[in-house]
Amino acid sequence: MADYRENVRYGVDAGRLWAGGVATAVVAALVAVVGLLIARGIFGVEVLAPKGAGIWGNASTTTYAIVAAVVALLATALMHLLSVAVPSPGTFFGWIMVLVTLIAVVLPLTLTVVLSAKVATAIINLVLGLVIAAVISSTAASSRTVRRRKQQAEPPAPTQRWDQPPSSYYDS
Repeated sequence: MADYRENVRYGVDAGRLWAGGVATAVVAALVAVVGLLIARGIFGVEVLAPKGAGIWGNASTTTYAIVAAVVALLATALMHLLSVAVPSPGTFFGWIMVLVTLIAVVLPLTLTVVLSAKVATAIINLVLGLVIAAVISSTAASSRTVRRRKQQAEPPAPTQRWDQPPSSYYDS
């Protein structure tokens, strides 16, 4: 008997994955906006906007939200590529997202701005990275497909022939 894994082929439902990716992009954009509103409105930290721009900020708020959405779509594309190309896509996706999120957290800490703005931006980036990674991983898991290969039936045993045709064939 052949191994069970030989009869199974894994795939991905691309439509379902990308629908989840678009929804994740919307969530990521909203998380970015909420993070900026909390940083500016509650803590009074100037993140991506000068102090005079107010709680909503300026065009940089919109840009930050759009970039967050684009990153979510890029993460979806990465997961799609990994799902069709590598043996353990979740593992590779997880490591890539951890490292990209780490870069997004450390990068603002290297800027020459007020410490509170550095920390607030790093925290927002951390939350965005975690949200995008978690939601895309979950979406990818639910969009995986399993196809069982059809087993080839064994050929039928050859029929045994009689040395002579049945007698009823010649009787008339």
